[in-house]
Amino acid sequence: MDELNGRMIACQLLITGLIARVANDSPDPLRFLTDFRDEIKAVVKGINIAGMENTERVRQTAQQTVDELFSLMKPPSVD
Repeated sequence: MDELNGRMIACQLLITGLIARVANDSPDPLRFLTDFRDEIKAVVKGINIAGMENTERVRQTAQQTVDELFSLMKPPSVD
């Protein structure tokens, strides 16, 4: 389980870096991040979770993970 958690954290860091890189290349990084966050949340709300009794708990955990992922990002610094 620890190995799985470590891999998930590594994936989250990788995705965060990729999102930040793309956002920095966009003309309006904050709008890009907001739109991207909203799209990810919509996907999490609509995804089909099969094989579990309590799918709402899984969905809530995924939503919290998305919120945590985007809360780590800060607006770009002013030069």
